[in-house]
Amino acid sequence: MLWSAVTGRSVAGQVFLLQVVIVLLLVVSAVVAQVLQVRHDSDTEAQNRSLAVAQTFAQAPGTAAALRSPDPTALLQPRAEATRKATGVDFVVVMDTDGIRYTHPDPDRIGKKFVGTIAPAVAGGTVTEHVNGTIGPLVQVVVPVKDAAGKVVGLVSSGITTAHVGGAADQQLPLLLASAAAAMALATAGTALVSRRLLRQTRGLGPYEMTRMYEHHDAVLHAVREGVLIVGGDGRLLLANDEAQRLLDLPEDAERRHVLELGLDDETAGLLASGRVATDEVHLVKDRLLAINQRPTDLRGGPAGSVTTLRDSTELRALSGRAEVARERLNMLYDAGVGIGTSLDVSRTAEELAGLAVPRFADFATVDLFDAVLHGEEPRPGTALRRAACAGVRKDAPLYPVGDRIRFVATSPQARSLTTGQSVAVARLRDAPGWRAQDLERTDQVLEYGIHSLITVPLRAGSLVLGVANFWRSQKPQPFDSEEVALAEELVARAAVSIDNARRYTREHSMAVTLQRSLLPRSLPEQGALEIAYRYLPAQSGVGGDWFDVLPLSGARVALVVGDVVGHGLHAAATMGRLRTAVHNFSALDLPPDELLGLLDELVGRIDQDETPADGAAVTGATCLYAVYDPVSRRCTMARAGHPPPAVVAADGGVEFPEIPAGPPLGLGGLPFETKELELAEGSRLVLYTDGLVEDRERDIDVGLDLLSDALRRTPGASPEETCRTVLEVLPARPSDDVALIVARTRVLGPDRVAEWQVPSEPAAVSQVRGSVTRQLADWGLEELAFTTELILSELVTNAIRYGRGPIGVRLLRDRTLICEVSDRSTTSPHLRYAASTDEGGRGLFLVAQLAERWGTRYTSNGKIIWAEQPLP
Repeated sequence: MLWSAVTGRSVAGQVFLLQVVIVLLLVVSAVVAQVLQVRHDSDTEAQNRSLAVAQTFAQAPGTAAALRSPDPTALLQPRAEATRKATGVDFVVVMDTDGIRYTHPDPDRIGKKFVGTIAPAVAGGTVTEHVNGTIGPLVQVVVPVKDAAGKVVGLVSSGITTAHVGGAADQQLPLLLASAAAAMALATAGTALVSRRLLRQTRGLGPYEMTRMYEHHDAVLHAVREGVLIVGGDGRLLLANDEAQRLLDLPEDAERRHVLELGLDDETAGLLASGRVATDEVHLVKDRLLAINQRPTDLRGGPAGSVTTLRDSTELRALSGRAEVARERLNMLYDAGVGIGTSLDVSRTAEELAGLAVPRFADFATVDLFDAVLHGEEPRPGTALRRAACAGVRKDAPLYPVGDRIRFVATSPQARSLTTGQSVAVARLRDAPGWRAQDLERTDQVLEYGIHSLITVPLRAGSLVLGVANFWRSQKPQPFDSEEVALAEELVARAAVSIDNARRYTREHSMAVTLQRSLLPRSLPEQGALEIAYRYLPAQSGVGGDWFDVLPLSGARVALVVGDVVGHGLHAAATMGRLRTAVHNFSALDLPPDELLGLLDELVGRIDQDETPADGAAVTGATCLYAVYDPVSRRCTMARAGHPPPAVVAADGGVEFPEIPAGPPLGLGGLPFETKELELAEGSRLVLYTDGLVEDRERDIDVGLDLLSDALRRTPGASPEETCRTVLEVLPARPSDDVALIVARTRVLGPDRVAEWQVPSEPAAVSQVRGSVTRQLADWGLEELAFTTELILSELVTNAIRYGRGPIGVRLLRDRTLICEVSDRSTTSPHLRYAASTDEGGRGLFLVAQLAERWGTRYTSNGKIIWAEQPLP
C-alpha cells in the first residue's frame, strides 16, 4: 500500500509527489533568496562604508586647506593611503572640481582624470555609482569638500569591491541546505503516512460515487448567483448555468452554438469568442452592468477553451456612485478647511470661497458682503451689500459684477436669508416671483442664460451676519437638493469664520496704519539744501515701526533720519512716535550724529526695561540712520545704528553704498557709534531706506541691495520723485514689511551767497565787522537788514571777544533766511537773561532774541558757533 502512495497512480500518490515538489521549490527558493539577500547586503554595506569614509575624509580638519595648498598631493596622499588601509576600502581618491586626481593607491594615476560622475558632487550633492573597475565590480561614492563659506573646493571619492564585503553566504548556505534536507525528510515521511491513511479510508471511488459527485456539482453550478459559461476552443458555447442564461438573456438552444450567434452586443461577444484573460471588466448588456472574469482552460494541458464568470454589478455601481459623491463632498470640505482663509484679506477670502465651489459644487458662485465688513467694521443690517467675489464656469454670466452695490428687495431669497439667518433654496428660479422682483430685466437675462436653481446661505460669525453666499446651477438639469443645501451651509460656515477673522484683522490693521501715518510727517519742512521726495508703504501683514524725518538745522544744514522699530502692531507704531519726537528734541541741540544716536540708544533701553505692551511682547530694539548735510561745505556726516547703509547716486548714474561703521541696534547699549563724513557733488542723490525695501522672506539682503542698485542706475539725472517711483518697482506686490524711503538731491550754497571774515580779539574790530557786513548786504540787495544785522553781529562779536577764545570768525549765509554766525574756540555758551535796571550789561542777547527770528548755539570739535536767523524782506 505504501508503494501505491508513492508511485502517483492514486490521488494519495499525486498528493505525495506534489508535496515533495513543493518542498523542493521552497528549498530552492530559500537558497536563491539567501544568495540574493547576501548580495544585496554586500552591496549596501559597500555603499555605506564608501560613503562614510568619503564623508569623513572630506570633512576632516585640514582637507579643504590642503586642497588650496601649492602641493595638495604631498599633503593628502599619505593621509588618503592611511585612511584606505585603516578602513579596508580599495581606494580613497581626492580630486579637484574638474576631476583631476590628487591621490590614488597607484601613484601613476595621480594627475589623471577621475573615471566616474562628479557633476552632482560639484553642485554640492553626493554621487553613488556601481561600476566594473579594473579590480572588479565595486561601489564608489563621490562627495564634495566645502570650505567654511560652504563653497565646494574639491571632491573625495571612496570605493570598495563587493567581493571584499560580506562573506556570510559561505557560512549560512551549508546550514540552510542541512535544514532543507531535514525538512525534506520529515515532509516525505509525513506525506507517506498521510497517503497510506487516505488510501485505507477512501478505498477508491466507484461509478456510483462518481455519479453522485457529478449530481452534486451540477446542482451547485446552477444554484449559485453568479453566471458561469464554458466556451470551447472553436468558440462554441459548451455550458451556461441558469444565472448566465438570465443575465445574458440567452436563447434556449444557446449551447453548442457559436457565441457570436447568441445575440449579444459586439463587445461582449468578442470577449467571449477571444478567450483572452479578463479581470472584472464591466460591460453594459442591455440594462445591466456585468463584471466579467475570464480564464483559458488549457493553461495546464486541459482542453482548449475558456471559463467565464458573470456578476451583476448594477446595484453595486449605483452604491459606488453615491459613495463617490460623498467622498468628493468630504474632499471639498477638507479643501475648504485648508484653502479658505489663507490670507487675512476679506475680499481674497471671499474669492477663495467662490473659487472652491466652482465647478465642483455649483456652476456659478457669488459672495455679497456689507460695506462695513470690507472695511473691517461690524456689519450694519439694513444697508446695501457689495459684491466681493464672483466665480463661474464662464465669464459672460449676466450676474451682478464684482464691486457693484446691491440692495436686495424684501422678497428676494438673499433678503430673507439675511433677515432669518437661515439658508434659502430655490429649486426653479423661473417660478420664483420673489427673486424675479429684484431686477426684472437682469433676472430675465439670467434665466435666458440657463441658470435655473439657487442656494443662498448667510455668512454668519457668531451673532453677526456678514453677508450672503449664492450658489447657482445651470449646466446640471437637476435643482439643488437638501443634501447639497447642507453641504453649502458647511462650506459657508467655514468661510464665515475666516472672513470674520480677516475683518477683525483689517480693523486692527487700519487702526495701526492710521496711527502710523498720524505719527509720520504729513509734509516736509521748507529748506533749501536738499530737493526731497519720500514714500511710506505699510506692510500687508502688519504695520511696523518704520519712520523718517527731515529736520532743518542751523547754518542752512538739513538732517535726514530714517529708522525702524523692531516688531509690528500698535505698540511698535507708538514706540516709533516716541523715538521720532526724541529725534526732534535731540536735533534741536545740534548734536553730532553719533552723540544723537547714543542718546536714542539710552532712550530705547529705558523703554525696553520699563514698558511691556498688552500682548506681552517687549520692544527688542530699533535701527536708525542719521545724516546731516551742509550745503556750504557739501559735506554729509552720517552715523547708523544697525541700519542698512544709504545709497549715493552720482550725477552720471553711478551708485555707491558708502561704508559707514555699523553700530549696534538701538537699545543694546555698551558700544559707541561712529560717524562717516562724505563730500557730495552738487546734484548727487542720497537714498535712505528701511530694510523692508531690500530684505524679504524669500530673498537675502544682498540680493535686495543688488536690485536697488540696478534700479538706481536706470535713473541717471532723474528727479527724487522719479527715483522713488523707480525704486519701489523692486518691491513685491504685497511687501511683508513696512518700507520708508527718502531720496534727497543735494544743492550747494555757492560762494556768491556766503561771506566770511576773521576778527581780531580786540574791541576795535567790531566796527570793522559792521562796515564789512553793511557792504556785503548792499551787494546782496539786503540794505533793509543792515541795521538789525549790525546790532546782532556787534553783540555776538563783542561777547566772543570778551568771553571767548580766538580765533573768532564771522559768516553770513544768504539762504531762505539771512544767517549770521560767530565762532570762537570757547565751549561756554551764553544764556539769555533779564537784566535789572541797575545792571550795566546783560541786555545784548535779549536784544538779539528780539531782532532775530531764531538764534542758538551749536558746538563743534574746535569750540562753538552762535547763530541768528532773520527772515528775508
